[in-house]
Amino acid sequence: MSRDFSKDALKAINKKTGKNISESAIKKLAGTVKPSTTQNEAQLRQLIKQVSAMAKVPVSEATVQEIVNAVKKGGAGAGSMESLMKMMLKK
Repeated sequence: MSRDFSKDALKAINKKTGKNISESAIKKLAGTVKPSTTQNEAQLRQLIKQVSAMAKVPVSEATVQEIVNAVKKGGAGAGSMESLMKMMLKK
């Protein structure tokens, strides 16, 4: 994932949520994510809930399921990560 994408995504999240999530907080959370996280539904759900809590944006169970299904279907490349973030923020 490019550095510009990361900064742009962080700015978009902070603007949308009205919160100020630090880059270091995101890096700390990202450091706990392993490639197997996207393959394990329980770990993926936990990650979604951690991101939701960090952003202080409630995510419904339906949205969590939609994100889980999208990750299973398409993997987790940079383009799909942007789509997943948009999915979380539109709800």
